[in-house]
Amino acid sequence: MTSRTVTAPSPEDVRAVLDAVPDPEMPPVSIGELGMVVDVRVDGGRVEVDLVPTFSGCPAIAVIREDVERALRPLAGVDKVEVRFVRDVVWDPERITFAGRRKLAEFGIAPPGSGQTLLGIGGVKCPLCGSRDTVADSPFGPTPCRATNYCRGCRNPFEVIKP
Repeated sequence: MTSRTVTAPSPEDVRAVLDAVPDPEMPPVSIGELGMVVDVRVDGGRVEVDLVPTFSGCPAIAVIREDVERALRPLAGVDKVEVRFVRDVVWDPERITFAGRRKLAEFGIAPPGSGQTLLGIGGVKCPLCGSRDTVADSPFGPTPCRATNYCRGCRNPFEVIKP
């Protein structure tokens, strides 16, 4: 009889899986690309993941936790998964990766750093046509972390991630 030893995954293996877990409110972008992954620890078959929500009142926290657990359980060597949302780290739009910013723009959401300010002064770059002739339309978008703007150039509404 031959026994097989299954080794625990590396933190890099875990991060690679997390890079494929989509954000439930912005499906083209993963939680890794949004910069939500704060820390990954592996101790034998136990995997601990610390995440920071993109918005303090994010209603999708439970869904994200379940999605992460579901994605990591099949990973070879994983016996237990613990996902925690930390509050000692503040999520900032600067945490979004270049790939995440590109995917947000392709999805029609103005990525952070495209000109928005808390006061809505200065044009946010429209992800549809690239114009900066835009105005804040409403601080309330389809999710708590997004707002809506209007582009005078292409005459289309678009979403922005709140700074």
